[in-house]
Amino acid sequence: MEQFEKDLLQSIAEMKRGEFAPRTPHLVFVFGTLKEGYPHFATNRGRRIPGDFVTRERYPLYLMGERFSPWLVFQPGEGERIAGQLFEVDDAALAAMDLLERVGEADGYRRVPIVVEGVGDAGGPKRIVHAYVKPPAQFDVAQARLGPLAEYTMAHAGLYRSRAGAP
Repeated sequence: MEQFEKDLLQSIAEMKRGEFAPRTPHLVFVFGTLKEGYPHFATNRGRRIPGDFVTRERYPLYLMGERFSPWLVFQPGEGERIAGQLFEVDDAALAAMDLLERVGEADGYRRVPIVVEGVGDAGGPKRIVHAYVKPPAQFDVAQARLGPLAEYTMAHAGLYRSRAGAP
């Protein structure tokens, strides 16, 4: 069993123990193009939770390929604690995000539970939330353009190119 599968099974076990209860609205941690003001924010029809958030675990975040797509590789303990935003989204918005991120397609992202915590005034309890990640098996270091990063910034978004047919 690959480490990705082990980490995912651990996250699922946390869900079953009640540490992560799927609910509506869903809490989604966004770290890339779905952030407020970024290229795919129109797909993110959620309500932003005030403040900034970081992942509890460190993860590798890279800009990948010709499109400079932000990839959070699901390898807990490697890379940096990733900065991002937290949104409450309903079922329809979550489905739209899943479609954009190509969840369920062989080369798409996977939506998995991770733990985030607030930064500064947004502090408070740790929260188990959804995040879109790439399995390590999809990562090819030869396609990495920048990284590992701790945050996807507006300067990075300026390099991004949408997929043909994407919003």
